[in-house]
This record gives sequence, structure tokens and C-alpha cells, in this order.
Amino acid sequence: MHHEDGFVPRLEAWLRAQGHEVSVSNAGVSGDTTAGGLARMDWTLADDPDALIVALGGNDLLRGIDPAESRANLDGILEASRSAGVPVLLVGMPAPGNYGPDYEADFAAMYPELAEEHDVLLHGNFLEPITARIEAGEPADDLLQDDRIHPSAEGVERIVEAIGPSVAELVAELEPGDPSG
Repeated sequence: MHHEDGFVPRLEAWLRAQGHEVSVSNAGVSGDTTAGGLARMDWTLADDPDALIVALGGNDLLRGIDPAESRANLDGILEASRSAGVPVLLVGMPAPGNYGPDYEADFAAMYPELAEEHDVLLHGNFLEPITARIEAGEPADDLLQDDRIHPSAEGVERIVEAIGPSVAELVAELEPGDPSG
């Protein structure tokens, strides 16, 4: 997968096509967990972003980290963002069933509950275009890389189209002429 096919450049291109003068940069690192995201918050905020998209938790899931721990880390991230006056779009990850129903329920509840507690925008499921396909019993091979975990270029394109309106809503909070600003 080429760099320009990645989520961040594709999202930036989508937003610009919608007339938003934005630049999107990636503060994440490969294999990032919520703990890693929290640990780097000072560094992320030092970059003086206008807004943040927080899409963490997938790697916590792969490692089977206790949802209570992931939740505490995300809570810290949202708290730091609020202190810095940086609006956030929180992006949920689909909860898997392989750790049992309690884990799944706790993980699934984490994102909407945190979004409400911190009064931030929520995009429920980062992988929605892919999970929708799988739940409909249709193959999603073209949307996934060979590892069956990460989206392919086509998958990224679909994800960007699905998440784009949520990000545009976040951007709209920053644009002049917003009466609440």
C-alpha cells in the first residue's frame, strides 16, 4: 500500500474536495494503543492542532487489554484535549466477540459513553464499511489487506467516505462564522 493511499492523506484529500482548507497530520504510530496515545498527548498538543481525531483501541483489542484500562486512557486523552481547548472527534472500533460477551459489551459501551461524558463528537465504528459487509454475509476481501485486519486501499477509500461527514462536522466547529465560536 502506497503512502498516498493511507487514511490520513485520503481523508485530507476528501475534506479539501468538500471545500475545507485543512491539513491532516498523523500523530499516531504503527501498532498504537490507547496507552501510547495518552503517553504522547503532551507531544501531540505541543504541535498546536486545531482539532483531534482520536481513533484508538484497535490495537488494545488485538492484545486483549482490559476495556477498563483502554477506557481510562481514552478518558485521559479527552481530558487533556479539553484542557487544551482542542475539539475532538472520537472514533469507535468494533468490539469483537472472541474475548466473551462481557468484554464485548464493555468495549462497545466505552466510546458512546466517553463521547457523552466529554461532550465530543462520535463516529461509532471506524471500520463500519467493512463490518457492514461482513455482517451482511458478503465477502470483504477487496476491502482488507492479506492480514485480514488492516484495510486495503479500497477499504481506506470506503472508510474515508463513511467518516468524512463526521470529520467535516468537527472542522465546521472551527470555521469562522460559527455562531457558537
